[in-house]
Amino acid sequence: MNDDTTAHGIRIRPGSLADAPAVLDMLDSAVAWMNDRGNTEQWGTTPYSQNPGGVERVERYTTENTPYIAELDGTPVGALVLDSGPSPQMPIAPAGEPERYVRLLVSDRRHAGRGIGAALLAHAAEETRRAGVDLLRVDCWAGGGGELVAFYERNGFPPTDRFLSGSWPGQVLARRVR
Repeated sequence: MNDDTTAHGIRIRPGSLADAPAVLDMLDSAVAWMNDRGNTEQWGTTPYSQNPGGVERVERYTTENTPYIAELDGTPVGALVLDSGPSPQMPIAPAGEPERYVRLLVSDRRHAGRGIGAALLAHAAEETRRAGVDLLRVDCWAGGGGELVAFYERNGFPPTDRFLSGSWPGQVLARRVR
């Protein structure tokens, strides 16, 4: 087993523009999955690929940022995008030091419970460490019952700052990797 394959058989590789359709499919499936469970606040009810700018945003993520794709048996089942800071469109204060920032984390809900998100976050921490950077941050929806915040906490990200983007409640979480 090489160093980019986890114990669960998840292989993590660098992503590219060719992965944009698979990432969009995962995002569309995530919206439908959330909506089926009554969550219409986190990402709304429109499929991500049909949101204004959704396709272009994913294409930018796969060309201007640092994307990683998780695969099971050669099939993309998760995606993570790293950047050097939070989205300028979000009301999130700069870290005040070099950082890596998780701009997107999504997994294929058909493979839920396989540790895909956790594997991608562990990979992001390793990539951050390899880059000689100490801080890895992420932000997420803090609404509902707080399940998403709890997921990041279980993966080593203590919560730091809360914020509002319009009426959307968010939470920044940070992890020291060195």
